[in-house]
This record gives sequence, C-alpha cells and structure tokens, in this order.
Amino acid sequence: MATARSTGAELLPEHTALLAGHEPHPGEASSGTWTDDAGAQGREPLWRQTAARAPDGPNHAVGFARGVAVGFNLFVLIFIHSTNMSGLTMIQGPLANDLNAPTLAMWFTTSYLISMSSLTPLVGRLAAIFSPRAVVLPSIALFALGSLSASQARSFGAFLMGRIVMGAGAAGIVVMAVVFVIELTGKRSRGVMIGFVNAAFTMGVSVGAAVYGVLQPVVGWRPLFWFQTPLAVIAGTGLYLSLPDSMSSPSTDQDGKATPLSRKLASIDYLGAILLTLTIVLFLYSLAGDIHPVPLILSAFSLLAFVIAEFRLASNPIIPLSVLSSRGVLLSCIAQLGLLTARWSILFYTPVFMLAVRAAPAAAAGSVLIATNLGFSLGGLAIGWLHIRRAGSYYSAQLLSLASVTLTIAFLAAISRPNTPSFIFVAIVCLNGIATGISLNYALVHLLHLSHPSTEYVTTSLLATFRGFGGSFGTSLGGGIFYRVLRDRLVDGFLALDGTPELGSARRKLVDRLLGSPDLVWHGDVLAPRERHVAVDGYADAIKAVWQAAAVLALLVIAAQAAAGWTSPREEAERRHHEDEE
Repeated sequence: MATARSTGAELLPEHTALLAGHEPHPGEASSGTWTDDAGAQGREPLWRQTAARAPDGPNHAVGFARGVAVGFNLFVLIFIHSTNMSGLTMIQGPLANDLNAPTLAMWFTTSYLISMSSLTPLVGRLAAIFSPRAVVLPSIALFALGSLSASQARSFGAFLMGRIVMGAGAAGIVVMAVVFVIELTGKRSRGVMIGFVNAAFTMGVSVGAAVYGVLQPVVGWRPLFWFQTPLAVIAGTGLYLSLPDSMSSPSTDQDGKATPLSRKLASIDYLGAILLTLTIVLFLYSLAGDIHPVPLILSAFSLLAFVIAEFRLASNPIIPLSVLSSRGVLLSCIAQLGLLTARWSILFYTPVFMLAVRAAPAAAAGSVLIATNLGFSLGGLAIGWLHIRRAGSYYSAQLLSLASVTLTIAFLAAISRPNTPSFIFVAIVCLNGIATGISLNYALVHLLHLSHPSTEYVTTSLLATFRGFGGSFGTSLGGGIFYRVLRDRLVDGFLALDGTPELGSARRKLVDRLLGSPDLVWHGDVLAPRERHVAVDGYADAIKAVWQAAAVLALLVIAAQAAAGWTSPREEAERRHHEDEE
C-alpha cells in the first residue's frame, strides 16, 4: 500500500499523537484539516496559517463590524434551523391530515433530524478539506431548496423528501456553529460565545413551537416552510461575505503550486462516510416507532464494517484514529448524546403535555418552551461569564450539573399528571433548561481539555455530531416509547369503555387520529367527555413513560461522563514519561 506521501494523501495521519501519548511539536497539523503535501510533514492547514495568533487569541482575527455581521447571520441560520425541530410538534395534526398520513406524523421531524445527524460528520470533514467557508453556500442552497420543496409537497413522500434535503443543509449549519466559535474567538471569551450559540438554538426551539402554533391556523402550514427559503439565502450569503478571507482554502500550496480540486476530492474517505451515514440511518430508522429488528441488525454490521474500514483501509479516516482511540473524547461524546436525547424528550413532549393533558391552546402550549429555553440561555451565558474563564478541566462542575439535570427530569416524570398545577410544571421545566445550559457549556470546554491540540477541530465537530444525534434519538427513542404506550392506553381505555373484546373500525380510526393529533383531545369536538378522559390519561401515561426513561438515561450519562476522566493528553504524557524515567 502506498504511503500518504507517495499518493499525495493530503491529510495529516492523526493516529500518531494520542496513540503514542505525546504532544506534537509546535506547528504540527491540526485535526485532519487540508494540508496538501505539508500534511505529511506535520504543518498546520494553510487556511489556518494565514492569521498570526496569540496563545489565547482566536485563530482568525476579525474587526468589530465583521464580527457582528458573522454573529448575526449565523444566529439567523441557527434560529431557522432549530425552529424546524420543535415547530412541527404544533402543526403535525393539520399537516398529517392534508398529506393523508395521520399515523406517520412522527416522521415529519424524525426525517429531518436523521438526515442532519447522519451527514454532519461528512460535512465536518469537507469543511476540514475545503475550509469552513467553502461549505457555507452549498449548505444554505440545500436548506433553501428543501424548505421550498416541502412547502409545495402534495404527498407524504414528497414532503419527506423535502425535509431530508433540508436536514442535509442543516448539517452544514450545525458544523458552522461549532467551527466558527472555535476559529473566531479566544479562550477567555469562548465560554460566553458558546452560550450565545446555545441561546440561538434554544430560542429557535421555543419560538418555533409558539409561532408555528399561532400562524398555522391563520396562514396554513405551507408559508411556514417557503418563507424560510429567502431568509436562509439572505443570511447564508451575508455569512459567506462576512467571513475573513483567511478562512478560505488558498489556490496554491506552500510550494507555490496550484492545488487541484481532484486532489482534494481524492482525500475524502468516501467508504467511511457512506458506512457511517448508513449506520446512523439504519439505527435511527430501526428505533423509530415500532422496533424494526432487521435494520437494527444491519446497523450493527454496518458499524463493524465502518470500524474495520477506518482502522484498516482508510489513509485519512473520516473520524481520525486518535479520536476513535481516545476514551475521554468518546465517553464525553456518548454522554452528550444521552444528555441531548433526554433534553429533546423534554422539548418535544412538553408542548404535547400542555396541549393534550392540560387543555392549553396551541400557542400557549408552544410558549411553555420559552420558559425552559430562556433558562437554558441564561444558564449557559451566566456560567460562561462567571466561571468558564480559562481552559482546563471542569470535571466536578460538569458532574454536578448533570446530577441537577437528572433530578429535574425525574421530578417532571413524577408530576406529569392532569391535576398538577401549571406553575409547578413550568417552574421545573425552566430549572431543567438552566441545568442543561450550564452542562452543555461545561461539556465543550472540558472536551477541549481532554482533546489533543492536533485533534481539537475534529473532536468539537464530533461533539456537534453526537449532539445532533440527540435530537434524532429523542424523537426516535422517545417517539417509540410514546406511541407504543399511548396506543396501548387508548386501546385498553376504549375497550373498557365499550365493553367489547376488540375495537370496531370507528374506534380504530379514532385511535389513529389521536396518535397523530394531540390537539383533538380538547379541540375539534371529536371526543365525548368519557372518551376525552381516556385520551387525557393515555397521553399523561405515555409522556410519563418517556420522561421516566429519560431520567434513567440521565443516570447513565453521569456514569459515562465520570468515566471520561479529567486528565489531558499532555498530563497523561507527562505521567508516562515520569513512569518511564523511574
């Protein structure tokens, strides 16, 4: 097999630093970024060499006006993207009826999140090869095209295809949110900037649910999608033009020779990208709704093939071997996956609880998310300003914040009853947001501490990927539990109400409608009082089951994060060096 140098393999073989347990010398390449032939010599990527950096300063310096422009346009893109995560919860009933898919409503959000999560690693690698600036316009084009297609869909399949294309564009937005914070901010201000990014995500989630619930009865659901197209195009173009030229891949390498596009394309780990994407899609699909054993088994084989390909075949793996071999990084990412899965179960089913159990109007049900997401934003910003003022380990603080998240979820499960006072429910939801916002900030900074400097870029992108998985897992796993429990409760309740051994055709149709439309419980004059009692209890039990599972998952998150440890690669290398000397 040819070596990286002989084939022009242009990316740094990152398996050296962590596996060997030593720090790279100053100037060694950074985390899988495009380095041309210099990659084999261990130099930094060209697009990161263009700006001189202070030790604690940003990788790319920008002026105040340019920084505001970058921040504003990125905020708009993150905001639009995150509205698509929660907004459909409030309009899935009318949308499902228009598309004649009352039992398939969960796929409206799940398809978007699966597409986004499965493509984020590939987009991250493309950003590393072609530069982060190069992925902005293609990502925005996909998002805009997908939203326009979804707005014009006349069938469930056409709408789902539009959502999948939107998700592909959203993968680029997620990567941008992480990369630009790392590249354009210094270490002292990074905690606050992370808080602002998280605030943009959470504001979109909260406002999306409320606005979709208010506007859908007035304008219908189609304008809610096509209106995103011009907003995304304007914000994406503004972001691209605002980024410094130093974030673009140069047209020549360090020897002054032109870098051919074919050479960059050849450096992509296509097999790894395909296998990783296939693994994620199969796994999430297998857990969506009812358990599908065949895709679940196939996802295990696909994962095995991916690991073999990355370790044995790929010269430039899509996930570097040093990252795959780092216990601290992988366990931290897994912990974030579990945390975000639990968090999204709160975000998705809080409006449903208010709508179906508490009889709140659609707008009021969606606005409950404002409380938890306001807490999320304030928690992240406050801890970034008050505590995260340095690089280093935040091990104890992170575990304490995770314990707080677990307690709030467990308490929510305990009070998810029809007679719980609304102010208590909203207060606990808000506290959950505060604890989660704090924990996410600690997680990123602690992950940077656990990462080798040469893989910092990739590990942060990987963290974003696992966080994206959380949204998919929250809808897939949570949706599976929710729909199974709700169907069982509705069937049992109507059987007891009718006094018959099995449901008639009218009852089966009613169960299907209630599964896809929580607003029918109290609105639309569909249910008689006794039927409504069955539906309310069914929704309360189903949501309680989801949150009980989320609380158990949060306990596992604490265990995973605790096992990740607090020792940085530099400290580990020094320890081994002292042991060798002794």
